Amino acid sequence: MRKLALISTMGLLGFAAPLVGHAEVVYRSSEGWTAEGDPNNPSEKAAAELMAKAEGLEAAKNPGAAVTAYRSLLKRYPTSAVAPKAQLKTGLLMDQMGEYEKAYEAFSTYLSKYPRGEDFEAAVEPMYKIAMLFFEGQKRKLFGVPISASMERAEQMLGGIVKNAPFSRLAPQAQFNRGQAFEKQGKNPEALVAYQAVVSRYPSDPAAASALYQIGYVRLLEHQKGSYDRASALKARDAFEEFVNRYPQSEKVAQARQNIQTLSGGDVRRTLDVAKFYDKTKSYKAAVIYYNEVIKIQPSGPETTFAKARIDELKARFGADALQPGPERTETGARAETRRKMQARVNTASRPDYVGPNATAIDTETAPSNRPALRNSPQKMGPVTEPSLPEALAPDPALPKPPE
Repeated sequence: MRKLALISTMGLLGFAAPLVGHAEVVYRSSEGWTAEGDPNNPSEKAAAELMAKAEGLEAAKNPGAAVTAYRSLLKRYPTSAVAPKAQLKTGLLMDQMGEYEKAYEAFSTYLSKYPRGEDFEAAVEPMYKIAMLFFEGQKRKLFGVPISASMERAEQMLGGIVKNAPFSRLAPQAQFNRGQAFEKQGKNPEALVAYQAVVSRYPSDPAAASALYQIGYVRLLEHQKGSYDRASALKARDAFEEFVNRYPQSEKVAQARQNIQTLSGGDVRRTLDVAKFYDKTKSYKAAVIYYNEVIKIQPSGPETTFAKARIDELKARFGADALQPGPERTETGARAETRRKMQARVNTASRPDYVGPNATAIDTETAPSNRPALRNSPQKMGPVTEPSLPEALAPDPALPKPPE
């Protein structure tokens, strides 16, 4: 009973004791930062005094000393009410002094430590401006000396904004420019991922339209500068078509349509060249397959008209059943090699940057064979006779004859 009474008495004393609260830090233009509220909280009062000192140095045009004072406040009173403002001011002063990387880091610290701070957007904006300075060629410093520009650093800064402030006003544009930075470094796979993130995360932002167009553009470059892979052309065309459908009012629609036409036309011409090659080499089944592919890629046009007419001619000559896809006769090594070489010549001559004579078909029916010629008719054989001995072995008349 005495123990319960003691606990009850302590609880009553605890409720009766005055609560120690945090001081409220208030800024007044005439007084600066002052701590109001609980006089028993000396930390907030000391932080407010140090904040006033730092602002005084800043007003006296002594930014270096002001930064030192703000950093001292952050180190000694990191949880004080004025710490977020001191962190922001550190970044702003470093920015004014041209110490862009240090300023960026100060703003980045603000975003990570004070995600609900009232100056959150005020920290994102100068971060974005600094990142774009490096994007446009700002040189990095080593021991205070400018050394070289770094697009990689710009990409890292833009990525930091997206990571720490994904829902800020500038996040969509930062993500798009991050894709641009990857692209300028020749990192097309990373650029495509960055552009796709804009389309997925910020579909209603104007940056999404630019990102979707850029996806098609990067695919187009891959197709033109690479191996002319048909898959790249299809992906590029799909991206441009999606762009036209989703953003019909964009100023880039006309260019997107032209790119679609270029991709379709080039693909049709190359496919038609392959069809003609198989047609000339009498591989009619393969020729019909590629003629049908021309019709599939481009439902109308001169190439399609030619393909349809040639299919009708082949069907009239051989019958539709004979042209159905199926196993072809086995080719010899020499004939297969000749066919591969001719196909390579056709592919090369189909490139838009090709300069040289047109590829001509080779009749693989008459292609050279590595096998020896075989006799296909029996030769007439005469009577068997013993050949005469060489003169060196004939009997010498001067020698006696052997006994019989």
